Amino acid sequence: MNTILQAQTVTDECLEADYLIETPLDPARVADVMAGEQSSGTFVRVANESDALRARSRASVVRIDELEPASQPSLPSAWLARQGTPGPWRRARVTLSFPLANIGVNLPTLAATVAGNLYDLGEVTGMRLLSLRLPASYRARFELPRHGVAGTRALTQVADRPMIGTIIKPNVGLSAEETAALVRELCEAGVDFIKDDEVCANPAHAPLAERVCSVMKAVRDYRERSGRPVMVAFNITDDLDAMRRHAELVEHEGGSCVMASINWCGFSAIQTLRRATPLVLHAHRNGYGMMSRDPALGMSFQAYQTLWRLTGADHMHVHGLAGKFAQSDAEVIESARDCAAPLAPGCDDAVLPAFSSGQWAGTVPATFDAVHSTDVLFMSGGGVLAHPDGPAAGVTSVRQAWEAAQAHTPLERYAEHMPELRRALEFFGSRP
Repeated sequence: MNTILQAQTVTDECLEADYLIETPLDPARVADVMAGEQSSGTFVRVANESDALRARSRASVVRIDELEPASQPSLPSAWLARQGTPGPWRRARVTLSFPLANIGVNLPTLAATVAGNLYDLGEVTGMRLLSLRLPASYRARFELPRHGVAGTRALTQVADRPMIGTIIKPNVGLSAEETAALVRELCEAGVDFIKDDEVCANPAHAPLAERVCSVMKAVRDYRERSGRPVMVAFNITDDLDAMRRHAELVEHEGGSCVMASINWCGFSAIQTLRRATPLVLHAHRNGYGMMSRDPALGMSFQAYQTLWRLTGADHMHVHGLAGKFAQSDAEVIESARDCAAPLAPGCDDAVLPAFSSGQWAGTVPATFDAVHSTDVLFMSGGGVLAHPDGPAAGVTSVRQAWEAAQAHTPLERYAEHMPELRRALEFFGSRP
């Protein structure tokens, strides 16, 4: 079935959302239920739901493309079980159009509209939000990145190559002074960007207030000696009032970046934080796998990053190629390209894709070949800190790998005259 119900164009009055649905029912019927449930309707027509109101406020079904059916249901549905509805389990890609007047400039309500009770509909055994399309006039009413790619380059003074980053390891356990000592070593090693781990925010052994002061003293001392700035993303994840206080402290100490675990802080908190601080906002997506790993449930990264970019974040995590997590290389590549694409035609709102998770010199060529750009933050934790010749050699090996990739030279050949890269290939390349 390929049903076009109306022209598939985004106007200034609506946004469009694409879904994958799975159901034993007629997909057209289910699509109509979805449109009603997320706008003016419920399971029956109610008093005061006039034809005029429906014409003005009801979401509409734009397109239905039926796909290959599933051999069994992806998810249980007690509602379908009560109906005794058998398969086959039909799958379809559905496009809905939502009137923006229903939503306004309200990001939590936007999320509730396109990704709310739809997941609980009894009619479906699969529901996944695939993508969102916004009109430029609507996108312009939300926050833009304060810094994005160009601003991050300016603050790190990195012009013609990727920004090389690392993560504080051990993840937790270091005191404030021990963390500062490691940061000092990493600055001397030549790294451009250092971030806290997502599970280290304000622990008892290294309170954030102490850690910020100790770390920034090391960063300032290094900058005064070398003339080179290093960006540190302090994990300020907390309640909103605390995050604002933490950001003010980072700014007071001369820092340039803060990080938050966006899924657990929520849209409103991140929007308010963005408005409260001039610092670079590094958006950590931990927990996203919960929303994305099942192909019949949750949401794809295009939709996810669209919603979060409306908060004004500057960096978005995309994981990494051949990394330690479950995402395929194809998904990582597509995610990086999503970050670089404007959310609406004519918008200059790209965010910096942050690669991480098991990254080292050996994963650089595939990354460069995939994104065809150096506008990336390439973070190696173990790939820097576990280099057999130390962190400085680890940073150098990653930088040498990017030089080789940009010169279209195989790593093994480039490594013949680069001992740091050669050692990285020998050490990390032999690991399972």
